Amino acid sequence: MALGKLFHYALDAVFVSTVLAGVRRSSGFRPDTTQVPEGTVRTVADTYLGVGETIFDMIQGTAVNSEYFKRDTRR
Repeated sequence: MALGKLFHYALDAVFVSTVLAGVRRSSGFRPDTTQVPEGTVRTVADTYLGVGETIFDMIQGTAVNSEYFKRDTRR
C-alpha cells in the first residue's frame, strides 16, 4: 500500500512539472529557481523542472509525428 502511494505521488509530481514546462513554453514564464537557496535544494528543483521539460518534449514529439494531431492555423 505504501509503495502504491509513493508511486502515485511521484507521478503527480511529474505531471505538475510537465504542466510547468508547458506554461514556460507557451507563455515564457518559468519558476525562478534563483529564489531557492544555493546547493542541493536548487539542484533538486532544477532537476525536477528538467524532468518536466523532458516529458513535455516527448509528448510534443509524439503529437507532431501523429496523424491524429494537426497544426492549428487560427493563430
